[in-house]
Amino acid sequence: WRGVRKTSLITQFLRDVQWGALDYLVVDAPPGTSDEHISLVQLLRRAAVDGAVLVTTPQEVSLMDVRKEVDFCRKSGTRVLGVVENMSGFVCPSCRHCAPLFFANTGGARQLCRELDLPFLGAVPMDPAVSQAAELGRSLFRPPLSPAALALRSVVRALLHQLQPHTPSALPPRS
Repeated sequence: WRGVRKTSLITQFLRDVQWGALDYLVVDAPPGTSDEHISLVQLLRRAAVDGAVLVTTPQEVSLMDVRKEVDFCRKSGTRVLGVVENMSGFVCPSCRHCAPLFFANTGGARQLCRELDLPFLGAVPMDPAVSQAAELGRSLFRPPLSPAALALRSVVRALLHQLQPHTPSALPPRS
């Protein structure tokens, strides 16, 4: 699906679904600033959206997309809650060492956030424990916590801080 059909589907999905009381609605959109993004921003503006979390990988080609997305958010009046660097490294399933996966010749998401004065929410490595938990239908957050689980927990804490800077985190303390 694409174009008008896709935009109509998104509109129908946001307007016609009985969402009930939501804590958070997360919309995973592809990179870019297409009609889908414009439609989402226009529809969600009426719902007093808190903002956008942008996700990138360390390579410059992905960071270029995020720079465009930041510009789009600023022009549309959408607050950027922060940036997450996905696939920041690879976790060895044997020794759990995390090694860089991509060459971040411009400093990755952390440097991008410095340049654009945005919150850096964290870096999440590729970790076989994520797919294993999904395949087995188990929570990634069951002990022992994998490097990806620890990273995701840290990202959520940072995001909650951006959303509610004057209240304590709703997550349990670190174990």
